[in-house]
Amino acid sequence: MQRITRLAAQGDGLTEQGSAVPLAAPGDTIDAAGEVRPGPHRAVPPCRHFPQCGGCQLQHVDDGAYADFLVDRVIAALHAQQIDTPAIRAPYLSPPRTRRRAALRAERQGRGVRLGFNEQASRQIVDLAECWILAPPLWALVAPLRTLLATLLPARSVGEVQMTLTDQGVDLRLAGVAAEGLAEAEALTRFAETHRLARIAVDAGHGAETRWEPQPVTVTLGGTAVGFPSGGFLQATADGEAALVAAVREGVGAARTVADLFAGLGTFALALPGRVLAAEGARDALLALKAAGAGRIVADHRDLFRRPYAPAELARFDAVVLDPPRAGAREQVARLAEAPGPRVVYVSCNPATFARDARMLLAGGRRLAWVQPVGQFRWSTHVELVGVFDSPAATPG
Repeated sequence: MQRITRLAAQGDGLTEQGSAVPLAAPGDTIDAAGEVRPGPHRAVPPCRHFPQCGGCQLQHVDDGAYADFLVDRVIAALHAQQIDTPAIRAPYLSPPRTRRRAALRAERQGRGVRLGFNEQASRQIVDLAECWILAPPLWALVAPLRTLLATLLPARSVGEVQMTLTDQGVDLRLAGVAAEGLAEAEALTRFAETHRLARIAVDAGHGAETRWEPQPVTVTLGGTAVGFPSGGFLQATADGEAALVAAVREGVGAARTVADLFAGLGTFALALPGRVLAAEGARDALLALKAAGAGRIVADHRDLFRRPYAPAELARFDAVVLDPPRAGAREQVARLAEAPGPRVVYVSCNPATFARDARMLLAGGRRLAWVQPVGQFRWSTHVELVGVFDSPAATPG
């Protein structure tokens, strides 16, 4: 008899002997015949599409096991870089049906359309009959979109649907569709009016073209309405965003000057106290932030991979916030490690690159004070976190 002790990085159960068992939960046991006997942390998956659908990997475990999995992912990444386990706070978990942005694939099959996420490790599309992660306004569009796409998708072709919930409603972006004639234009307009969309943009292969936007589309960040570019980035859930912002604000503390690097639309910059320098490489996002934060935020259009801030520039700030893409911020962190003074608050969607960059900061004299994991991609293996590094001057001893 073998016992499942924990979950591996891709969600498989691991036995005490290190064997991987798909769809096993911590506490399950494996008998001599290889049959899995449920333990105390096994949950009944709520969705009929689990485990085929690639949108979720961990519906078969309870919240306690899921939270432990998020912590284990962070610890494993740190240990891989020879970093001792810091104080890790209890993970925040977004509730079901709160995802406010999603990218689905659509496939024309005869007169019908399959619309949903890919199957696990496959390009086959799961035609969604239900979804336990999408927020209700997004889910409400799935069935009507099938009807619309049946008139827009060329035969035997595959398109993409991106939906984001904004202040004005759902921002819809369609790719791979044919919508050049009058009939198609009228169909898009009727769809937008009927479902009270904020915007429809169509990408036929040459970039997105807005087809419907009765008023400027915005998202509210830090209490400020910010113009939202078509296809722009927004945290996956509103409550997950709030958890990240709260951790960043706590990490920054009473800092009077803050540099927010990889600032995006200003998720953190607009919620921070004092004077803020916001640096971002995407021009449309930076222009939207600059317009929204005029007066208090200094916006700098800057590619931080090619042109990172120098140590002397960073040393002028009381705190530095980083929210890089999954690849991390190796080039910028290398300079930051040489800058004495500022406390560092690092937001990451990839524990592996976070740990790699953390090693440079620790080598420069900082201390990893605490880590806050956030699981806003409910039931997935995706982990986000906020790590707070004390400045060398504040490090004990």
